[in-house]
Amino acid sequence: MQIQWKKLLLSLLIPILVGLLSSFFIRDSITSYMNMQKPPLAPPSFLFPIVWSILYILMGISCYLILTTSSPLRPKALLLYGIQLFLNFLWSPVFFNLQSPFFALIILVLLWSTLFQMLRVFLKISPIAAWLQVPYLIWCTFAAYLNLGILLLN
Repeated sequence: MQIQWKKLLLSLLIPILVGLLSSFFIRDSITSYMNMQKPPLAPPSFLFPIVWSILYILMGISCYLILTTSSPLRPKALLLYGIQLFLNFLWSPVFFNLQSPFFALIILVLLWSTLFQMLRVFLKISPIAAWLQVPYLIWCTFAAYLNLGILLLN
């Protein structure tokens, strides 16, 4: 299989831009996180951009693998991918700017559910694409734990 460079670059660029845009919107509100009581296992703040950068790259590669198939499930997979990416974007401003861990947790539950559905469809199309999403699913599960902990502690 020959790499389709434009599709690969676009597939990588979209989640990275979503992450950068989300970071831009919350840049003035991130200090509120520092002042919150956090549950055990809460990682240091510097770790979040590193983890998210890796996850966005994995998302992009995974999307590329789906985008370049001729599977009849491709439109459904890409729709779920777009929905989860939107929910991913939405979580940060709700949590940080609106300072609403409750509504952010609802978004995370929707994100997790959509991500799980997407993973199931990806698995039918490309097992590699699905496996590349597993770290993201695990991180979102961990994020839900952190979000719930912050909600209960604050």
